[in-house]
Amino acid sequence: MSRRLSEVMTTNPVALPADTPVREAAQRMREREIGNVLVLDDDRVAGIVTDRDIVTRAVADRDDLSGCRLRDVCSSDLVTAAPDEDIDTAIERMREAAVRRIAVVEDGRAVGVFTLGDAALEKDSDSALGDISAATSNS
Repeated sequence: MSRRLSEVMTTNPVALPADTPVREAAQRMREREIGNVLVLDDDRVAGIVTDRDIVTRAVADRDDLSGCRLRDVCSSDLVTAAPDEDIDTAIERMREAAVRRIAVVEDGRAVGVFTLGDAALEKDSDSALGDISAATSNS
């Protein structure tokens, strides 16, 4: 029987209001050693911003980031799952949407993030991705 997302997801995700400066989100990513933050609209999950989004949608397009906000660079076509959803269903949803992470949401509020790395650790911890995901940060 497949386990539930609540058993393997990253809890306490960084979630910031849509009007947060991109630089602040990047600093939080560095501090927490993560690659994404959830974007909130009135305390509800409205999108996600990855480190790659910041590079390709903010840094690459702007000389001055002082006015750039998360709403300007986030992906709003967010894929979500419930914490009691089984892992296999969540992985299939990730595959269908071609995404590497999904927000785990309960009553519209972020409770976790489930990533491709989490899936690898759960399904095949001896794989290369599983090994990489289990390794400590090199920062």
